[in-house]
Amino acid sequence: MPQDQLIAWLRADAMRWDALATVRSLELPNGYIAAGFIRDCVWSHLHGFAADVPDDVDVIWFDMANAIAETDRELEAALRQMMPNLNWSVKNQARMHRRNGDAPYTSIAGAMAHWPETATAIAVAQISDGECGIVAPFGLGDLMELRLRPTANFAVTKRAIFDARVAKKRWLERFPKLVLMDA
Repeated sequence: MPQDQLIAWLRADAMRWDALATVRSLELPNGYIAAGFIRDCVWSHLHGFAADVPDDVDVIWFDMANAIAETDRELEAALRQMMPNLNWSVKNQARMHRRNGDAPYTSIAGAMAHWPETATAIAVAQISDGECGIVAPFGLGDLMELRLRPTANFAVTKRAIFDARVAKKRWLERFPKLVLMDA
C-alpha cells in the first residue's frame, strides 16, 4: 500500500521522523507536516537518491478560533528551539484563504485542495511513536508514480503560478523521472 511505503520511508529518515515527533509534541489541532518535506522524501527514494534536508518544513494546522499570524510565528520559534537545524514554516490553514483569494477553508483537506500540485498536497502527522495519519485530498498516486500535475485551479486559472513553481524549483532537473502532466 502506498501509505505504508510512505510511512516506512519517513520512519527510516531520522531527521524527518524526529521532526514529525517534534510537531506532535506541540499538540496542535489538526497539526501536520506537509508539502516538500513529504514530496521530496518520496521523489528522492523513487530516484535512488539520499533524502536531503528540506529547504523548509511546512507545518500546517487548522484552528478557526486562533487564526492569527502571531500564533504561527510563536510556534515557529518554539520549533526552532526544539530543532534549530530546520527552517520551520507554520501556517494555520484557517486563515490562508485570505492570502490565496479563496473562499474560507473548513478543514486541512479543504485547504490543501487549493494547493498548486497534487503531489505536494500531502500531509503527515505522527499520531503515536509508530503510527501516522495522512491527509491527501488528491490521493498518493501522483506522488508515488512521479507525476507532476497541477490541481484544478492551477491547471487553468492559475497556470502561470504552477509553471513558475516548476521552473523555480527545478523539479524536472532534480528528479528526471518525473512526468509533467497537464491536468
